[in-house]
Amino acid sequence: MAGEIPDLVALERTGTGKGAARQARRDGLVPGIVFGGDNDPLPINLPFNELLKRLKKGRFKSTLFNLKVEGHEDVRVICRDVQRDVVKDLPTHVDFMRLRRTTKINLFIPVEFINEGGAPGLKKGGVLTVVRPEVELVVTAGDIPEKLTVDLTGLNIGDTVTISAITLPEGTKPTIDRDFVIANVSAPSGLRSSESEDEDAAEADEVPATEQSDD
Repeated sequence: MAGEIPDLVALERTGTGKGAARQARRDGLVPGIVFGGDNDPLPINLPFNELLKRLKKGRFKSTLFNLKVEGHEDVRVICRDVQRDVVKDLPTHVDFMRLRRTTKINLFIPVEFINEGGAPGLKKGGVLTVVRPEVELVVTAGDIPEKLTVDLTGLNIGDTVTISAITLPEGTKPTIDRDFVIANVSAPSGLRSSESEDEDAAEADEVPATEQSDD
């Protein structure tokens, strides 16, 4: 069930200090540091364009990467901080933390909805309202689910899907300690308006007629 962990290729930064960092930026690189685990911190440089592309895709800080640095063993890392230029809002430095396969981390996992054709409520014109397109889970670094799957078979108008209806991988749990809603099937807007009008008409029928005056 674990998804493929994307590679992140970096270069070892030989120099340290502000001078080396400035030179890296002039060379089209973004300096960074890898810390944690049983090894010493490793200064690295990342290609600016590649980093910017990944940042624009979103969820950079909640994505587990397989960091590849020549001369070093591949290691799984997660971003802990991205420093940016205060004027241009472009990345100037990145911090990564090494993770063991057994490390527990919080990640946002996307939700996929299947079998819409098997939902009577949708066939009747109901609307699938997605409350949470992704769910934050506590996961093990070595067993991260690629996605959560919601089967819509049998859902009618008014039905809801909560997190308890989704089978999670062993050792995985939501960060929210309650049975929260993932999605629901609501009535189409036309039907809701019609029902509202019917309710208003029924209420009007129940109002007693006022006494007519003799004038």
